[in-house]
Amino acid sequence: MKILLAVDGSDFSKAAVDEINKMILPSYAEICIITVYEFPTMIGPELMATGGSLNNYYEDFISGAKTIGNKIVSEASDVLKSKNKALNITTIVVSGLPKSAILEKAEDWKADLIVVGSQGQGALSRLLLGSVSQYLATHAKCSVLIARDKDKG
Repeated sequence: MKILLAVDGSDFSKAAVDEINKMILPSYAEICIITVYEFPTMIGPELMATGGSLNNYYEDFISGAKTIGNKIVSEASDVLKSKNKALNITTIVVSGLPKSAILEKAEDWKADLIVVGSQGQGALSRLLLGSVSQYLATHAKCSVLIARDKDKG
């Protein structure tokens, strides 16, 4: 069984980690923990005002995003391993649009299950921004578990 766990460090993604910890997994289960950072598309006036180099800006952004991403997936892995040290866990930090990157990884890796947290967005937010969990639920070729933190909504 291959489980792709998508996390972003939020309380909603921590609910997804907790949901996996509640599962009784077969010994052959594999878990890949993914986090996705979005590359900035706009350059703010602050960069122009300081005369900063675009290359330095992007390099600094990517370096910082990867550092934060590695911390997020490492923390999720530590929580899962605290319950079951024998779990086969890999982690990945990628750049892209979260819903597309998660779906692509699930398909390439041939995941049996995608686990994500629900962001609990209202109808207007979903209409304007879209929902990663909703997109995955309607487009994934495998099952999708959307974990909710019952205390958060």
